[in-house]
Amino acid sequence: MSDRSPVEAFWELARFHAKLNIAPSYFGPTPLEVVPPPAWAFGGTPEQADELLGLVLDGTKTATAGALWDYEADDWPMPSVGDLSIILDGSGHPRALLSTTQVDVVPFDQVGEEHARLEGEGDLSLASWREIHRRFFTEFAAHDRPFSADMPVVLQRFEVVYQSE
Repeated sequence: MSDRSPVEAFWELARFHAKLNIAPSYFGPTPLEVVPPPAWAFGGTPEQADELLGLVLDGTKTATAGALWDYEADDWPMPSVGDLSIILDGSGHPRALLSTTQVDVVPFDQVGEEHARLEGEGDLSLASWREIHRRFFTEFAAHDRPFSADMPVVLQRFEVVYQSE
C-alpha cells in the first residue's frame, strides 16, 4: 500500500503527462518534482465544486474570480501567471491541473462581458455573472466586510494542463 496522498499521486501523473519534469535526473529533483502545487476546489459547497469542475473539464469554464478581501483574510498568496493549481472535485479528489494565464484585479462593477463569458456559468451574460457572484461573495465570504459593488475582485484566466480520467 502506498503512503502517498491522492494529491501526491495525481501530481506525479500530471507532471509526467504535462511534461513538467524536463530536467535530466542527474541534476536531482526540482521543486516541481518534490512539492505539489496548491490543491483547492471551486465554489463553496461540494455540489458547486463538482458543477464548476465539470465546466472546466468540458472547456466551458476558463476563468474564475475571487474576492481580494478573501485572499487577504485567509493569507492566501495572490495568483500569478504561470502558477499551477490542482483542482479537487466535491469529494476532495484531484481531477485537473491548471496553469494561470492571466490575473487582473478590478472592482466588482467593472468586471466585463468577456470575463463573465469565460467563467462559463449561468447564461454567460454579465448580468448573470453579477447575480451569481454577488450571492457567492455574500454567502461564502472569508472576510468580515459586506459585499459592495466596488469591492476588488481577482480575475484569473487559466488553461487545463492535465486532467484525470
